[in-house]
Amino acid sequence: MTDTAQTPLPAPQTPRRQSNWIVVSLRTIIALILREMSTRYGRSPGGYVWAILEPMGMIVILAYGFSLLMRTPALGTSFLLFYAAGFLPFNFFQTTSKLVGSALKFSRPLLSYPAVSWIDAVIGRFALNLLTSMLVFYILITGILTLTDARATISVGPILLSYALMGLLGLGIGMVNCVISGFIPVWDSVWSIITRPLFLASGVILIYEELPQFAQQVLWWNPLMHLTGMMRTGFYPMYQPEYISVEYVLMVGMPLLFFGLVFMQRYHKDILSKT
Repeated sequence: MTDTAQTPLPAPQTPRRQSNWIVVSLRTIIALILREMSTRYGRSPGGYVWAILEPMGMIVILAYGFSLLMRTPALGTSFLLFYAAGFLPFNFFQTTSKLVGSALKFSRPLLSYPAVSWIDAVIGRFALNLLTSMLVFYILITGILTLTDARATISVGPILLSYALMGLLGLGIGMVNCVISGFIPVWDSVWSIITRPLFLASGVILIYEELPQFAQQVLWWNPLMHLTGMMRTGFYPMYQPEYISVEYVLMVGMPLLFFGLVFMQRYHKDILSKT
């Protein structure tokens, strides 16, 4: 009787697994962050010290200037803490939108490599700015609370939420601006001009309740006004502004982020191909 049992075929050799795309992307982002650090801070005397001195200088100027005009700030007793709570998140939004808006231009030489994608360049710049801003925020706030007689009851929740939403707005606007400036180079200058009043219109100097009724009705539509107010609730528990709407901020930030991602995915090659 013939043995019909078939000899089992040897298992095919498993091809060498390729590196997981998440790991590859993470390593690329870290490399971009290190490059950014050396470019932005490594070539200037003092390096990272300027990341602290620049916002500290603005806060000191605001605090000293308004202390000559008023006996006490709108909230609490410390001018330094009051203006730091308004300026630092606003500055985070500004730097985020600016850095993300120039991500393709900054990383253009590296984006010709297959391992580097446009999203890596955006995430790298955003992540570095987020970490730097939070470190500066911690150092300056800790220094103010330690070296002055500022009395504050810290509530971490509103502080982190304000920073997260500022990052959302900055990221979305930055990507949209990156696409627009890729086709209209003068847009960077135009955007810089039209957003200069934001410093006065975002609650950095005055709180919402101190503004005239007409100004309140107009500036309520500025999402940054909501977030500077939210940040201050993290330091002044007695301050409970009723105008803050997280839902409204999300209604502005999420579409910006969505369209920024869609436009960048669709047009990043066209932008990079332009001389």
